Amino acid sequence: MHPLPEPASLPSLLLSSGGWRPEWGRTRAGGMSRAGGMRPPWNQERAPEERLPSATEPGRQWSMVRRMLTAGLLFSLLLGFSLLLVYIFRSCGPGPCMTPVCWDLLARYLASGNTSVAPCTDFFNFACGQAKGTDYSFQALAEENKKRLRRILEAPGSWHLGSGEEKAFQFYSSCMDTDAIEAAGAAPLRQVIEELGGWRISGNWTSLDFNRTLRLLMSQYGYFPFFRAYLRPRPTPPYTPVIQIDQPEFDVPLKQEKEQKIYAQIVREYLTYLNQLGTLLGGEPNKVQEHAFLSISITSQLFQFLRPLEQRRAQGKLFQMVTIDQLQEMAPAIDWLSCLQATFTPMPLSPSQLLLVHDLEYLKNMSQLVEEQLSIHRDFLQSHMILGLVRTLSPALDSKFQEARRSLIQKLGELTERPPMPARPRWMKCVEETGTFFEPTLATLFVREAFSPSTQSAAMELFTAIKNALVSRLRRIPWMDEKTRKEAQNRVTQLQVKMGAPEWALKPSLARQEYNDVGPCPCQLLISPQLLLSPLTRLSGRQSVHPGRSLTNPFLALIQLGPSYLQSFLSCVRSLRARIVQSFLQSFPYHRWQVSPWGVNAYYSIPDHVVVFPAGLLQPPFFHPGYPRAVNFGAAGSIMAHELLHIFYQLLLPGGCPACDTRALQGALLCLKHHYETIPLPNGTFFNGSRTFLENAADIGGLAIALQAYSKRLLWHRGETILPNLDLSPQQLFFRSYAQVMCREPGTQEPQDPHSPPTLRVHGPLSNTPAFARYFHCPHGALMNPSSRCQLW
Repeated sequence: MHPLPEPASLPSLLLSSGGWRPEWGRTRAGGMSRAGGMRPPWNQERAPEERLPSATEPGRQWSMVRRMLTAGLLFSLLLGFSLLLVYIFRSCGPGPCMTPVCWDLLARYLASGNTSVAPCTDFFNFACGQAKGTDYSFQALAEENKKRLRRILEAPGSWHLGSGEEKAFQFYSSCMDTDAIEAAGAAPLRQVIEELGGWRISGNWTSLDFNRTLRLLMSQYGYFPFFRAYLRPRPTPPYTPVIQIDQPEFDVPLKQEKEQKIYAQIVREYLTYLNQLGTLLGGEPNKVQEHAFLSISITSQLFQFLRPLEQRRAQGKLFQMVTIDQLQEMAPAIDWLSCLQATFTPMPLSPSQLLLVHDLEYLKNMSQLVEEQLSIHRDFLQSHMILGLVRTLSPALDSKFQEARRSLIQKLGELTERPPMPARPRWMKCVEETGTFFEPTLATLFVREAFSPSTQSAAMELFTAIKNALVSRLRRIPWMDEKTRKEAQNRVTQLQVKMGAPEWALKPSLARQEYNDVGPCPCQLLISPQLLLSPLTRLSGRQSVHPGRSLTNPFLALIQLGPSYLQSFLSCVRSLRARIVQSFLQSFPYHRWQVSPWGVNAYYSIPDHVVVFPAGLLQPPFFHPGYPRAVNFGAAGSIMAHELLHIFYQLLLPGGCPACDTRALQGALLCLKHHYETIPLPNGTFFNGSRTFLENAADIGGLAIALQAYSKRLLWHRGETILPNLDLSPQQLFFRSYAQVMCREPGTQEPQDPHSPPTLRVHGPLSNTPAFARYFHCPHGALMNPSSRCQLW
């Protein structure tokens, strides 16, 4: 198609075709003559007057051409502007993240979610409906971190000889060497029992002083049969280290329950378990039965002395400060000074040393029970303590002991209607033990691989955005008075943040420390047949090679030398306790971390006013520098904001903020409590949130703060991305990533968990957020778009 001629070229076009000329017949008004109309330009033999054009037709043509040109010009401008807008929106709008980490995250979301569920009706199932077992996000992340440690520990030749790295690798290897552990059997444990004086069920028993045995159990084996003793900072200023005495940890609920039948079954199963332990250690069946039954009786009586934490809190007796002398008078059966001195060497102790006791009444009753048993059943008391030690050491023993333990846990779970615990692979147990005993070494190796400087920088940038959003939000909290508001803002700005790993974990020298007090681990020696003629045999302890036998392997013989795995385990127990005591004796210029760098639990420390986010938490699927910002803000950002709100827990307790608007604060808290009580659980019941209201408040506030920080980031930054093929906008992806953090099976929650069930941790905060209903287009009155909402933070 040829373009239309411009208006200025129209006369020349007519001239070139022999048509109208400009000098032909114009009127004075400048128009065309009407005489004779206008003849065809190719008819040249007409009279001049006949060849004059009409005064109206050319004007009409000119007007038509002009209108056509104007319309074409406008159309071209509109088309170009539209194309420009499309280009702008395509280049500035959210594009799909196509990196491998985003595809992995997409696969996780698709595997756990159930998109057939309407998000406005049940967002928990929309995000987590297919999550089963280890798909629970925190648990899955913790296991992934352990897999990374496993890869580190199994990497050949990656350690420095003679260093802590080498000992950590050797310990892990010996833990994984189940053939050697099976070959040793119960022999290493029998040796331990002999060192403690033996017990009557095996026919070899020396009546020793009760406190001597207790002292050995506490100091050499890390076992506390009647109480727990540990070093911790004081719960009140000045937060100096102090020895704390607490109730023991019982793994079997031997307390009279409402259902007598269930209690009898629990006692029966526990009796069967103790009988198995005694039999595996060579005890006579009749004596084993008798001693096991009395041990259950002692445990049951100790259990009756326990008082729940809620009861002690209500009575204002969470802890008491007493001297060792005072405790000796109130609980005289225990030689407190000698037992504590042996346990916390080289810490100097004296009778005037202050202790922090968590339940003094329990210790008094425990002491009276021990005195009664010493007067009539001294040998039974010895058996009770040894059976308890065997329980704690069973993970370091052969499969017979471990199978007996697993069977007990499974049957107790069935009786108490707890979900069965999945079987854990051997490598995971060995990784956990190696991490416990060699944390300084593994911390350095883990951070080096999993938390690069760029990751730390991106995480710190996210935290700064969250902290700024909280400071801004504090200005609009209606129940705060001006003085409290300023103090709260100062608390946030003065807060220290520890991210990734403690300072000492970043020093390579600590990763290579020698652990001189850790004994040698079991080692293997390859011997040529010329030096030794024996079968390919694993030997341990005092066993010897039988001479005169031919080699099944013509080249090498493999022999187990050195101490057993149990002995190495106990050596590490003593080394760890000594390091802990030594660290408390030294001045510590920075915060003592309460979680390993590969852990997944963030926390706020009141004494040090520090918030801690370990490297193990700031990993996929919660955080990655290459994720869409919506994911990082919705998952890791909401966790960060949740922990920051722990700073203000005290304000929410009765009398915690006397200058605040009490009526407005209590109204917001009652609204929050009612809000959670009206959200149904999957089984149709409702949850009493009085025990979890502090965590509920942090969940709701954490989500609101993270959303505010993300919205500000969207306003000032371009280049936002989304996950491909998920059909979620950035804001919808933000809420989806928040819910992903909470994914787990609803029935897997521990009874003492301070958090609400997972469905409430999703539905409670999201239904209280107007933006959620707006971005997901939820109809008014739907579960996720209620008629009223609460404003606490």
